[in-house]
Amino acid sequence: MNISVIGGDSRIVELVKLLAKDENELTLFGLGKCTELEKFKHASNLDEALQEAQLVITSIPLSKNGVNINTVYTEKTILIEDFFEKSKNKKIITGNITEEIQKRIKPENKNEIIDILKSEELTIMNAIPTAEGAIQIAMEKSKITLHNSKCLVLGFGRIGKILSKMLIGIGANVYCEARKTKDIAWIKSYGYNAIDIKELGNYLNKFDFIFNTIPHLILNEDKLNLIKKECLLIDLASKPGGIDFEKAKELNLQVEWALALPGKVAPKTAAVYIYNILDETFIHRKER
Repeated sequence: MNISVIGGDSRIVELVKLLAKDENELTLFGLGKCTELEKFKHASNLDEALQEAQLVITSIPLSKNGVNINTVYTEKTILIEDFFEKSKNKKIITGNITEEIQKRIKPENKNEIIDILKSEELTIMNAIPTAEGAIQIAMEKSKITLHNSKCLVLGFGRIGKILSKMLIGIGANVYCEARKTKDIAWIKSYGYNAIDIKELGNYLNKFDFIFNTIPHLILNEDKLNLIKKECLLIDLASKPGGIDFEKAKELNLQVEWALALPGKVAPKTAAVYIYNILDETFIHRKER
């Protein structure tokens, strides 16, 4: 296929290499400063990059600020509206198309947009490097071991389940918060300590590490006042996150907001996850 790749981070770099092995015709834009991709065809402008494209792959997630496409390997700015305007009638693979961005895309462009981050398979697989990255941060930013520490995992979704399993494997004392009785039952069945969200305030002063996976405010000022100063808080949730960061700073609590960890800690693995979905769904599978 003729595939255009526009912007992106180290995951996209690794994805380009995988796509090239299948003899796809690749045109890149917004990746000019990546020395690993020097041998590939780089377009001089967005129009040129999109001209022959049968499939367009851009940054996953699309944007950090809601204005520009996320680009790491160029100083050029690629406006979201400009990109969608110039990719009329194209099939576009990206991720995390917010409602705000969706409203700004003109219907007459007839863009066929696939938000790959809505794939259940990819979401589950991405939880693995996210959990590993969270543990890496905990080890780097703390003066104590995770082994024998008290760890709280807020939320028992995909990331919460995998992270809890990894933490207990290290030897941590794992506490998991949930609001549904079904999740409370599962937490207990796995051998973790279960905390109903209604009782959360009674436990917050116990922990050495708190990992949040809930993408809405849960650790507000009242809750933050209950946390001991030595505790390390790691927020894994997408914007707006689950911690009142300003109040945490005022209280001198150590907080790490760890966004997009798959692309930071394991870009090659994250690229393989994306590639497999593209290969099975959008690109003709060839005999390997």
